[in-house]
Amino acid sequence: MNTESFRFYIKVRTALNIEARTIHDVLHTVFGDEAPSYRTVARWAQWFREGREEIEDEERSGRPVTETTLDNIEEIRSIVNDDPHVTIAELQEHTGLSYGTVHRILSDHLELRKITARYIPKQLTDYQRNERVRICKENLSRFTEGGWRLSDVITGDESWFFHQQTGRKVSNAAWVAKDDPPPTIIRRNKPSSGTHAIKLHHDNGRAHVHQDVLDYLRSEGITIIEKNQLATKDEIEHKQKEIEEICSPIITKLYSSENNSMPNGEHVSHSNGKGPTIEEVD
Repeated sequence: MNTESFRFYIKVRTALNIEARTIHDVLHTVFGDEAPSYRTVARWAQWFREGREEIEDEERSGRPVTETTLDNIEEIRSIVNDDPHVTIAELQEHTGLSYGTVHRILSDHLELRKITARYIPKQLTDYQRNERVRICKENLSRFTEGGWRLSDVITGDESWFFHQQTGRKVSNAAWVAKDDPPPTIIRRNKPSSGTHAIKLHHDNGRAHVHQDVLDYLRSEGITIIEKNQLATKDEIEHKQKEIEEICSPIITKLYSSENNSMPNGEHVSHSNGKGPTIEEVD
């Protein structure tokens, strides 16, 4: 029994002054769950008592469901592929379709869902990604074998490992397929320092880039990462000479005024008159 047949029965029984509750009970007894609900029966009974004759639905305002065509589906697919962050309102404006039609095409036909993006600290090159994967696999292997320690990680300058749960931003939500991962967004602003970070510092000197130190670290089985950022021995020695030429006169004058006394109270004599070297001051 279709919908119009149920309505015709309600119309006839209402004309006989039978209450809506009785009409619903009879329909439910005969047709079970296929019968209309009591609220539907009561609503149509009220309309028939008020003089309605038609049992068909009145024409509704708005666009018909037939707007869900293959052309419209492909048009929305093309727009989303060009800009995954596009909103339903923007799709409405561009296509002229209703909100419900756009939403139905996105969810039912294209099987897309809109989720917010993940934040990453910076964009990496393919080489940097491969190096990080290689180092992580190596550390994982050493950890599994019981030979990995956090103290083995030494940075080449003031560096820090940062961990923070970045809040989600609705403005960065994007349409993605059902099984696709969420998109990523590069975090442009530098996070403020505080208790949310694990920081590893050294003395801001040349200790961790000096060739002697590097040789010692390698002899202890410590892996040096980011090798492409390390200076060569010749570069270090050249820079050291430049610093000594600038600092030696200042250091000589400083310790001469102190009666050639070092900060720890020991007396230092310089027979050549050139004053202490950079290594002695360090």
